[in-house]
Amino acid sequence: MVRTYVVTGSASGIGKATSELLTASGHRVIGVDVARADVTVDLSTPSGRMELVDRVWELSDGTVDAVLAIAGLATPTAATVAVDFFGTVATLQGLQPLLAHSPAPRAVAVSSMAALFPPDDALLETLLDGDEARALSRAAQLAADPQTGALIYGTAKRALSRWIRRTAATADWAGAGIALNAIAPGVVKTPMTADLTASEEGRRQLAEMVPMPLNGFFEPKDAAELLVWLSSEANAHLCGQIIYIDGGSDAVIRGDSVW
Repeated sequence: MVRTYVVTGSASGIGKATSELLTASGHRVIGVDVARADVTVDLSTPSGRMELVDRVWELSDGTVDAVLAIAGLATPTAATVAVDFFGTVATLQGLQPLLAHSPAPRAVAVSSMAALFPPDDALLETLLDGDEARALSRAAQLAADPQTGALIYGTAKRALSRWIRRTAATADWAGAGIALNAIAPGVVKTPMTADLTASEEGRRQLAEMVPMPLNGFFEPKDAAELLVWLSSEANAHLCGQIIYIDGGSDAVIRGDSVW
């Protein structure tokens, strides 16, 4: 059956690979990105998030079968918080009514193995409270120092993982038959990581920070394959899971501990 998918971050990296896989399988994809997409919006802004919802309503004719919230940044800036957490949550919440019309609705977000790293507790608290103004203010404070700026990305992804866990089993999601989950990739060879993996020394340092004993860094298509399955009709029972596709980072770092 042909399904309608919304894919944010569709112009590059994991989002592009996912869109290509879905299109090759005959599905309809509504791509969302800041350029080169069916819907061109900036998810770091409230107005961009509202426009996303409005445009998808128009293009989808009122029904979406799956939302893949892939768009993200990995810079030590407040914009990373705006896109990776608030933009992702707004995408999922804003399109939830469209999913409710599908016979097999699915939603998947992209977190990161960086969520395993110690967060900035003050930023994490404001994110989980949904206070964007305070979160952006705290992120700007962290960004002013290179040592603390590195905490922004992982903290935003940890907050997203917790939001997924807290939200997936609620009446609006599981109660409406919508499977909501996330993947948490390790190091993927995308434009986002190009500077980090450009040199042998950079790759060595990154591998020490992000241990991936099973096959190391990987291509976007590997993450896309998992996203496609999670958003398919076949995935009828996974709920609130953060699936680490990370070559073993989660197992190495957390060992026997649970989320």
